[in-house]
Amino acid sequence: MSKALALVVVLFFVLFCGKCYGELRVGFYKGKCGVTNVEGVVQNVVETWHFEKKEKDIAAALLRMQFHDCFVKGCDASILLDGLTSEKEATPNKSVRGYKLIDAIKEALEAECQGLVSCADIISMATRDAVFLAGGKWYDVETGRRDGNVSLASNVNLPAATISVSDSIKLFASKNLTQYDMVYLLGGHTVGIARCSLFKDRIYNFNKTGGPDPSMSPWLLAELKDKCPRISLIFDNTYPLDVKTPSLVDNSYFQEIKKGNGVLQIDQQIALDELTKNIVDDIVNDPDFYTKFGEAMVKLGRVDVLIDGQGEVRKSCRDVNKKPFIFGGLN
Repeated sequence: MSKALALVVVLFFVLFCGKCYGELRVGFYKGKCGVTNVEGVVQNVVETWHFEKKEKDIAAALLRMQFHDCFVKGCDASILLDGLTSEKEATPNKSVRGYKLIDAIKEALEAECQGLVSCADIISMATRDAVFLAGGKWYDVETGRRDGNVSLASNVNLPAATISVSDSIKLFASKNLTQYDMVYLLGGHTVGIARCSLFKDRIYNFNKTGGPDPSMSPWLLAELKDKCPRISLIFDNTYPLDVKTPSLVDNSYFQEIKKGNGVLQIDQQIALDELTKNIVDDIVNDPDFYTKFGEAMVKLGRVDVLIDGQGEVRKSCRDVNKKPFIFGGLN
C-alpha cells in the first residue's frame, strides 16, 4: 500500500470514528433514532427534575450512582437491577438515590426509540448533565455501552471512608485509573452529604485513641460534635462533604481539605499524604479544575464496559430482558 493511500485510510477511520475509546465514542447514538437527539432527551428530563421538581442535589446522587456502578463489575448499570440480593441491597448502596430519575429518562427514550439506549449510557449522560447544572463544565460523554444482566450484593466491595491513600491508589489502578484520576474523582465530594456513622469515629475515638483525629481542624471538630452527638439513639444526621459550597461543583472541596476541613478520613488524607498532596495543591490553584474533573469522569465511564454483542439493552432499567432473573442474577 502506498503512503498516500495509507494516509487516506487512516483519515477515513479517524473521521468515521470521531473521538473513540475502544467501542465507546462520542455521538454513538447520532442518527440512530431518526431526528431525535438522544442526549437532548436525557438533558431535558434532567433539567425538568432539577428546575421543576426542585431536585437541586441530583448531581450528588448521580455522581455517587455512577461511581458505585462502575466500581462493581464495570459501568453496566447493574446497580439499577431490582432483586432481593441485588447490588441495591448491599449496605453501601442502601442510600444511593436517583433511580426514579433514571426510570423517567428510560421511559422518555423508549417512547422515541425503543430498545436503543442502554441504561449504562443513561447513567453516564444524566450524571454529566446534572454536574453541568450544578456549576460544573460540560464534557463530552462517550456512549455505546451495553447493560449487564447480573447484579449481586455479594459483588459489592467499595472502598471504605477509612481506606488508606496507598490502598485507594491500588484499587483505582485496578480499574485503569491513575492517582490523578482518583483525586479528581474524590472531588465529586464537592457536592453531597455523609451520615455521622461514616465519620463519627474521627470525632470521638479515632484509631481507638479515645479522642478526635488530630488532622481535623478545631472548627470542623466543633461543627461535627454539634451535628453528631456522641450518644444518638434515633437519628443518623448528615453533614455536607464540602463545608463551603455543598451544592456547587467547584474546587472548594480541595481548598477546604487543605485547611483540615475534610469530613471523611480519605478526604483529609489525600491533602496530607506524600502520594497525593501535591496533586491537591495543584488543584487548589488550578482554574481548569472543571475540565480535568470532566476528563476523570470520562475515564471512570470506561471501566470494564460491555460492548457489541455483550450484555443487552434493557427495556426496563430495573430488570433484565430475558427471564428468569432470580433475586439479583440470572438463574
